[in-house]
Parts: sequence; C-alpha cells; structure tokens
Amino acid sequence: MKTFVVLSDSHGRYKNLQKISPLFAENDFVVHLGDGSSDLRTYSAEAPEKFYILKGNCDFSYGQEECVIEEEGVGIFCCHGHRYGVKRGLEDLAARAKALGCTVALYGHTHRADIAEVDGVLCVNPGAIGSFAEPSYCYLVVHQGKPTATLVKV
Repeated sequence: MKTFVVLSDSHGRYKNLQKISPLFAENDFVVHLGDGSSDLRTYSAEAPEKFYILKGNCDFSYGQEECVIEEEGVGIFCCHGHRYGVKRGLEDLAARAKALGCTVALYGHTHRADIAEVDGVLCVNPGAIGSFAEPSYCYLVVHQGKPTATLVKV
C-alpha cells in the first residue's frame, strides 16, 4: 500500500500548508500540482525522494511540467491542468493520461476539489490548499493495484 498527500494551488499562502505538514512525514509521497510549487521547497529539502512538485501557470522556475508516477501497477499522471483545458472539461486530460498508460490523472488549476471518472481514468483535483474559502487536499491510497481518492477539507 502506498499513500499520497496531493495538493495544489497554495499560491504562497503557508498557513494551511503548515497545518497539514505533519502528514508529509506520515505518507509515502507528497504531490504539489502547481501554482505555489516553491512553497514546498523547505519541506521537500528534508526528503526529496518523496516529493513530486509540478509547475502551474503561475510558476516560472520550480517544478516539473508533468510526470508519471508508477506505484503498485497503477500509472498516475500529474500536471497542473491548464494545458489540458480542465476549466472546460476533463476529456483532454483523460486522453493524455491514457496515452501515457495511466489510469489516474491528478490536476489542479480550477481551485475546485473534484473526483470524476472520464473514459476509464480517475481524474482528481484536490482543490486549492491556499484558498481562503474552502481549502482542501486529497488523500490518495494505492492498494493492490486499486487507487482510492478522498477529498479532505482543512
């Protein structure tokens, strides 16, 4: 079993990151899906092997454009989402994930937490951890080849 803390869109607002930071040590991986990617530099310096940090449309120098994580036979596509038009629909995102052999797509950008299945791909947006209204993140578990995503309000 592998566990992930998935977050996005912190936008330099550290208060909620500090609240959930104990979870970073307790879980196998931490994924930040962009827009505030440098907000995790201090945390990721302590255990870089467990952090995946992506660039968003508001990030200019820190993080990957996209990546694929393979755990327990599950391919997980990670990106910010803006390049796949996630504000208008998830079809392009799901198509990219499938093209890469992934059954899970993690994305941010919209600031709205959501879990949806699109063309056999589990599409998960953890919401915005930096939001003042309803900050949230996703707790993702991959166990015996099955991904389970849970949205958590901060």
